[in-house]
Amino acid sequence: MSRRAALVLLLALAAAPAFAQEDGAEDLRPQDMRFPDNLGMEELPIPIAPQPATSAAAEAVDISTQVLGSRTDDAYGAFQRGFYLTALELALPRAEAADPAAQTLIAEIYAKGLGVPQNLNSAASWYAIAAKNGDANATFELGMMYQDGRGVPKSRERAAKLFEDAAGLGNIAAMYNLGLLHIEGKYAAPDTVKAAALIKGAAGGGMVEAMYDYGTMLMEGAGVPPDLLAGAAQIGEAAKGGLVAAQVDYATLLYLGNGVERDLPEAVKWYGRAAAAGNPVAQNRYAKLLAVGEGVEPDLETAAMWRSLARRQGLSDPVLDKLLVSILPDELTRAEERARFWPSDPPTAVAANDATPALLPPDPATP
Repeated sequence: MSRRAALVLLLALAAAPAFAQEDGAEDLRPQDMRFPDNLGMEELPIPIAPQPATSAAAEAVDISTQVLGSRTDDAYGAFQRGFYLTALELALPRAEAADPAAQTLIAEIYAKGLGVPQNLNSAASWYAIAAKNGDANATFELGMMYQDGRGVPKSRERAAKLFEDAAGLGNIAAMYNLGLLHIEGKYAAPDTVKAAALIKGAAGGGMVEAMYDYGTMLMEGAGVPPDLLAGAAQIGEAAKGGLVAAQVDYATLLYLGNGVERDLPEAVKWYGRAAAAGNPVAQNRYAKLLAVGEGVEPDLETAAMWRSLARRQGLSDPVLDKLLVSILPDELTRAEERARFWPSDPPTAVAANDATPALLPPDPATP
């Protein structure tokens, strides 16, 4: 099921919500609401006949910037350089003096085990103190801990209240999560209008997942008046922001001319980008376009390579098989070899042949 279809289903049936988290954190969302692979999205009417693990130091920069903003001080500097014990020592006096940023920084150190053994109970305690002192990030993180029962007893009701508090303080991820809870209608009052407003706020704050979902709500008229142009634009922004599921859907909008002017070469580029990111639906659809030469020069060998990669992930397509029925045996052999070694070139003379077509069109995000 596509991300777009999943949101529509959530709007209709109040399914379990997905929850935003920091980059690099464990994905704690329910399995059925993690970003899916678009297998259920509408098919293209193609005729048969002619996302490195973040280092500890980089994580420290991200956390310290989020917690302390642009302020420069000793605790911030030590944390940013990876001197976590020093940062902890410097932050403690400030935390004891009711500085919520320092309290949140300590909570982050314990939550992620940076320089100290991970201690979720201590992290939750420090988040709670910082939340009481009005820190939006701490309030949201404490809500996530209650959501999943990490360091505190699991309580969806308590999580919802904390998300509401954090959203009121301007936390983007909390706005998004609270919006999903209003769609679910179980731990927050069912209210698609309020949900749309919250998700719009998160989208305006630069959250690509929110851009994608708000775009879907605009296209479906869920909680907002339907607006195909604005919806497609939001999905396009999420695609440009690197959300692979949005790239697949945006490519389909471009292919169909739904909410945007029909542009086959641009659709090909977005399918190619999502295919390179490993999305099996994008690989399958990119292969189809290569096979029939829509928006791109026909290339049966490269199409067969992408078909093989999609099959490797469990996606078989009889329509694509028919489109490739005329491929020559030697082309099919080369295609299978390329797929076997993808994303690297196979260590054969075939890979060194300058006549071998490029695997991908130009990056659509590049002018």
